[in-house]
Amino acid sequence: MTNSGIPNALGASTSLGKATLNALRRSVGTRARRLLLAVTLLLGLVAAAGLGMAGPPDDRTFANLSDAAQSLMSIIVPAFGILLARDLKRAPGTTRLTSTLLAATLLAAVVGLFGLLVCVVALTMTTSSAQEPWRPVGTIAVGSVLVQVVAQLVGTGLGLLMRRPAIAFIATIILPLGLWFLLGAIDVLTPAQALTPYSSVRHLLSGQMSALNWVQWFAVLLIWGVGLNALGGARLRQRNHDSHPAPALGEQSRSLSQ
Repeated sequence: MTNSGIPNALGASTSLGKATLNALRRSVGTRARRLLLAVTLLLGLVAAAGLGMAGPPDDRTFANLSDAAQSLMSIIVPAFGILLARDLKRAPGTTRLTSTLLAATLLAAVVGLFGLLVCVVALTMTTSSAQEPWRPVGTIAVGSVLVQVVAQLVGTGLGLLMRRPAIAFIATIILPLGLWFLLGAIDVLTPAQALTPYSSVRHLLSGQMSALNWVQWFAVLLIWGVGLNALGGARLRQRNHDSHPAPALGEQSRSLSQ
């Protein structure tokens, strides 16, 4: 990942909505970031169109197209969260983490919806010999957005926890997949694979979501989304505290008296 800089200053906003909008603008506020977004969307488009036009007729299903398109895009999506996290760490003073996480989530949802749209168009324009090629479209549609949201939150979390954006981006790929392979290699730990993002992606994009699978996805969200960002947020607050230590009691009293 390249150092694309902070597109705009991170000023204090009077409302969460305004702060979120500012963060959303920053997420694509430079030429490098807009190019990265274009590449991300292009990957989804090429995957859906390629499988829809050149894939075996039996494989032309909404589930297969979504799996290819959303999986490819989810590799790049965490980069935006990492860059937004870096913006926070480089900003002077205290910054609002909540607005950044909301903006990152919204951007991820847009990517997921784009992938959903291109898969619908690709399947509509092709001929499929599969039985019920659209089934289960509703679950996969929801899953497409959720896949990108979790991927993005992994990016913001690791971006806050790691100093170098390039290392954080590599970790968004190696850490979830590596843990999935490691757990699968040890028989007694194999059930724990359900708590990795890769496992939840497979269920969401296939549309095979039982009640247990939804519970497992929620656990993945708590661990990889909420947990990583909670740790990253604590580190960010510590960094802000170290940069702006609280004044001594006597200094604070003099300041108040003035």
